[in-house]
This record gives sequence, structure tokens and C-alpha cells, in this order.
Amino acid sequence: MPVYKINIQELRPEFLQELKEKYENAEVEIRIFPAQGNAREFTEADFWHVISLLGWSQEEANDEAILEPAVAYLSTLDEASIYRFQDILSEKLFELDKKVYAENLGPNAPKEDGAFSSDYFLYARACVVANGKAYFEEVLADPAQMPKEYTFEPLLYLAEEAYERKTGKAFDYFPTVSHETFSNPEGWDETLLDRLTS
Repeated sequence: MPVYKINIQELRPEFLQELKEKYENAEVEIRIFPAQGNAREFTEADFWHVISLLGWSQEEANDEAILEPAVAYLSTLDEASIYRFQDILSEKLFELDKKVYAENLGPNAPKEDGAFSSDYFLYARACVVANGKAYFEEVLADPAQMPKEYTFEPLLYLAEEAYERKTGKAFDYFPTVSHETFSNPEGWDETLLDRLTS
């Protein structure tokens, strides 16, 4: 479904009427973003900068230590930037939510009998993003480069931790696209999808 981004001062009855006529009984989700004045918009380059801060070099790295530099930095930005980080993350994971990438998970690839962990595939996709822009683009171009044994689930909670640290409130936010496995219908063969989700 389309996403409209409009300043609240520009909302007019005519626009709402047009939406009603165009989408009839569709449900509408309204998100309010605080005005940021002249604040710079959070870009994809900013997203990859945050990813580059993940602390892989820690000698005894645990998930919390790996996330910490990125969480610390992201929590210094405005709330809209944290929301946008989550949107871009979900978009990247959505791009990888395809049969061709799942089939390149080695021993964790879908089996003929339908055995397949949708969670594992999500965490493997998160690992691709967590390893930076160059690796993400390499995997996009060549699905055989998908990690066979590595995952990084904690990346899914980076924005949540940054938001809670900044505001002291729960991160009650739904990104523009879903990152859950099977959310990208164009990436999956319908027959395989039926077998894996039944």
C-alpha cells in the first residue's frame, strides 16, 4: 500500500475525501513525527554509519558490547532519526526476504519436507546488514554469499534500545515495511511458500 508523507498543516478535507474514494474500506495508519525545524533528514549514508559503529573488534565481544557504540550514537540523535533508522533497517531486511537468499543458507536452507526456520532466516539477514554496506551489496548481487552459519538477532533491537535510552519510553513503532520472513511476497514462489508456512 502507498505511504503518504504530508505536513499536518497541509491536510485538507479534499485530500481525506480523495483517500476515502480511492481506498474505500481500507484501514489507515497515522504516524505523527515531531517537527524537527531545520534538522537534517536521516539518510541511508547515516544508516550505514550507525552500522559501522558496531563493536566487532571487542576482544571478548558479547551482543551487548557489540551493539553499545551504535546504540550510544543513535541515542544522541532526534527521535525521527531513530524511527528512520528502523525504517531503513526493515527495508534492507525486506530486500533480502526472498527464496533465492533462503536457498543459500547451507544446512539451514528450506528442506523438501518444508522444514525451515523463518526466525533463523531473519537473523541471518540481520547478520548480512550488520556486516556493513559492502557485504550487504555483495550478497544482494550474489546470493551464494549468504552466511551459512552466522546470525545476528541483536541488530533487530538496536533502534529500540537507542529510543528507550533517549526517551525512557517504550519504542512503540511499526516500520514502513515488515522485516519478518515471508513479508516480501514477490520474493517467494507461491508453492514453496505454502509448503513452508503450512
